[in-house]
Amino acid sequence: MASLAEIKAKLLASQKGGDKPKSTGSGGDNASYPFWNIPVGSNATIRFLPDADPDNTFFWVKREVIKLTFQGVVGGEYPTTKEVTVTVPCNEMFGGTCPITQAIRPWWKDDAKKDMARQYYKKKSYIFQGFVVNSPFAEENVPENPIRRFVINPSIYEIIEKSIIDPEMEDMPTDYIGGTDFKVAKTQKGEWANYSNSNWMRKPRSLSETEMASIEKHGLFDLKSYLGRKPDEAEMDAIKTLFELSLAGEPYDMEAFGQWYRPWGARGDDSGGGDAVAAKTSVVVNRTPAPAAVAAPVEEAAEPAVERAPSRNPQDILETIRLRTQANKK
Repeated sequence: MASLAEIKAKLLASQKGGDKPKSTGSGGDNASYPFWNIPVGSNATIRFLPDADPDNTFFWVKREVIKLTFQGVVGGEYPTTKEVTVTVPCNEMFGGTCPITQAIRPWWKDDAKKDMARQYYKKKSYIFQGFVVNSPFAEENVPENPIRRFVINPSIYEIIEKSIIDPEMEDMPTDYIGGTDFKVAKTQKGEWANYSNSNWMRKPRSLSETEMASIEKHGLFDLKSYLGRKPDEAEMDAIKTLFELSLAGEPYDMEAFGQWYRPWGARGDDSGGGDAVAAKTSVVVNRTPAPAAVAAPVEEAAEPAVERAPSRNPQDILETIRLRTQANKK
């Protein structure tokens, strides 16, 4: 595990390099703690733990996904005419290049396209792990393993990052003996949840015997396994084609893209929600929302690996869909 000084140095280097967040494993184990369900005006106390991956400098991993909207779904068991959103991984999360991020880069210089650039820009969240020391709400189906995962949104992450860089923080917050709990405090600012009062507790706290025994029994998560796997060439082509179809206002085609990214629940063997982002991630129907109080990360459901059918060329798929759409309009 990296030292606090190494973490400080790497965070500072990433900020100088322009990687600072902009202002603008398997799923189904129920391990993720839904901190966004904290009632307004209350707080939860959590204790972060190190990553099991010895090569990870930090005690978290960054997740980056892109949400593509489509005008309905054709094919499959759940066709709809309602607008839907398909979540796909951004390949920059794995150190590669992302065709969508590259395509929208020039849009930031065009005032007429900036809103569209924001729509297709990658959404960031940060996966941590640790104990829920105190929760202000009762959870259903609490997992046996008390070591939980936390999908932290950028606003809370910025608080964590700034405090770690601060020279006044001298001790590693994840240390079993001299570490510090973190308070997630929820208030409301206008229509949205606000977590700006979240911060580290004033005094350090050693882990209890029960917590130490849980680490010994269950071990720690390898956090990178909850990012999903890096898209292969066929999946990268599919992501690019899905982006083009989303731009064109087309519906999502289950037959064409179901082998890569398709609606969760389309198979009888789908399990519950998780926090991984992989091939065949979730499709969410966009409904007119009531005034929302929580701008919380949405956990994407991951599906067990299955044998794939032979892939079709995404460009052929794109042309087929365009021809079919033109025929339907006649």
